[in-house]
Amino acid sequence: MKKNTLIPCESPFPSAKQDAACVSYDYGTPQSNAPSYRLAYDDFDFIMRDELRPVRLQLELLKPELTQIEENIKATVVVFGSARIPDRETALKNLEHAQQALLLNPDKQEYKHKVTSAGHILKKCHYYEEARKLSSIITLSKDHINQGLTVVTGGGPGIMEAANRGAADVKGKSIGLNIVLPGEQKPNRFITPELCFQFHYFAIRKMHFLMRAVALIAFPGGFGTLDELFEALTLIQTKKVRQIPVILFGKAYWDSLINFEMLVEEGIITPCDRNLIQYAETAEEAWSLILENYTIQSDTPST
Repeated sequence: MKKNTLIPCESPFPSAKQDAACVSYDYGTPQSNAPSYRLAYDDFDFIMRDELRPVRLQLELLKPELTQIEENIKATVVVFGSARIPDRETALKNLEHAQQALLLNPDKQEYKHKVTSAGHILKKCHYYEEARKLSSIITLSKDHINQGLTVVTGGGPGIMEAANRGAADVKGKSIGLNIVLPGEQKPNRFITPELCFQFHYFAIRKMHFLMRAVALIAFPGGFGTLDELFEALTLIQTKKVRQIPVILFGKAYWDSLINFEMLVEEGIITPCDRNLIQYAETAEEAWSLILENYTIQSDTPST
């Protein structure tokens, strides 16, 4: 005799989305027109209240998290770096424009500074190509590692664009974590569209950088790069996240910027803290360091 089997069915209750779609506020009465009558989750003014900040924080945590689960993103390599280091062609054009402006304004210090800065950026544009190459290698990592790695960046121009572009070069996915800024901020065109996120809260964005990270690569950069780098180093040092390789790209740049040896000599950090940092000069060197240190746990680390 055949046993009865339970057939899964849809919930007998209407979903929140269905209720929001069918609810009417147009009864023409003071009661139905009052803000208090709106569904709480369908009330923009209510969601934007200062008291609802904890809810908005949770939403910013959940939306990218659920999307990455659905897209089967399990392990990432984080690439930090300056938004101001473009590809060589763009760097050359920027220098030419700065030089032409200086010719028209030869006595203005502002234009002399722009020429000097553009020259320094041109010398750094090889980092754009190395970031692009490294990202292609990482994206093809499924040929070396059972579980492939996905590149994640801050989603902007410069080094971030290069890393997203490298993944696109080999038809792979990459993630962009944009942040709302007072000036123009738009995602670069190489991020996988379904993995392009935007944040209001820096803190939640930083959590997402590290939640699936198995390695972190920091190319030359400014305040933003330094902020992200030292946040990650602090979390690793204090064991708030598992230890992952932190690779600084371009030793000469980083040594001129930060005297890690002095911090050890002064007793401010330990030699073990100093050893959290490694260096690379080429995409191939960085990839070798990732492979040497590669570890992944079955569970996503808490942050």
